[in-house]
Amino acid sequence: MTEEAHLLTEEQDGILIATLNRPDKLNALSGETMQLFEQALHRFRDTPELKVMLIRARGRFFCAGADLRSGSPNAQPRTASGIRENHRLGLHGMHRIYDEMEHVEKPIVCAIHSTCVGGGLELALSCDFRLAAKSAAFSFPEGLFGVLPASNGVSRLTRICGPHWARWLIMGNQKADAERALIMGLVHDVKPDEEFEEAALDFCRHLTKQNGEQMGAAKVAIELANEVGPDMARHVERMANSALMLNPAYLETVERYIKGIGGKKE
Repeated sequence: MTEEAHLLTEEQDGILIATLNRPDKLNALSGETMQLFEQALHRFRDTPELKVMLIRARGRFFCAGADLRSGSPNAQPRTASGIRENHRLGLHGMHRIYDEMEHVEKPIVCAIHSTCVGGGLELALSCDFRLAAKSAAFSFPEGLFGVLPASNGVSRLTRICGPHWARWLIMGNQKADAERALIMGLVHDVKPDEEFEEAALDFCRHLTKQNGEQMGAAKVAIELANEVGPDMARHVERMANSALMLNPAYLETVERYIKGIGGKKE
C-alpha cells in the first residue's frame, strides 16, 4: 500500500493551504515533509494569485517535532563546529526554509490544534500569524535531552515573547496551553475546537482582501523596526510609506474615500 504524501496542498480563494499529513506519526517532520513544504513555499512566493499561506495539520497532534526515529542520511558531526554547520545547512533545510518564510513578503498563517512541540513549534514561530484551538499545547522537549531548540527556537521565541517567557519554555521546560500562549504573545487568537478550522479560513480570507503592497511593506518594516532603535524605526516607517503613497491603488482609494465622505449628508 502506497503511503500518502507527508504534506498535502490545495488552493482556495487565493489561499494556499499546506496540511501536515502524517497523523500516524503525529505529524513528525520528515525529510519528505520539509522537501514538499519548501516546494509549496516557493509556489506561494512565486504565484501572484496566491495571497495567503495557511499551515494546518491532520490528526490528533499538530506536530510532534522533527522525526528523530527516521534517522539521517549523514552521520552526526562529532565536533562543535560540525554541529553548528549541520544546524545551519542540514536538518532537512529547516534553517533555510524558516528564514525564507520570514522573508516572503506575503502573510503566512499557522492554525495549531492540539500538541505542537519542538520543530513544529519552530515552524509555527516562523509564521506571521499563529492561531490556536482551545486544545493547543506548546513546549520545547529539547531540554529533556540537555540541548536547545536550535532551528530558531531560542532566537524567534525570544524575539516574539521576550526572554521572560523564553526562560519558562526553554530553561524551565514548561508547557503552555492555548490560554497561556495567548498571554505570552505566542499566539494571536484562540478559538473553540469545533469552529477552529472555519475560523482560521475566515481569517485568511480576510487577509486576502488587504492590499498586497501594504502587506509586503509592513512585513519588512515591522521586522526592521524591531531590530533598530526608535529613531531609525521612524526612518523605516517613512521610507516604506514614501513608496506606498505613490502607488496608484492608494491614490485611487483615498480619492474614493474623500468623495464618499464629502457626499454624505449630516
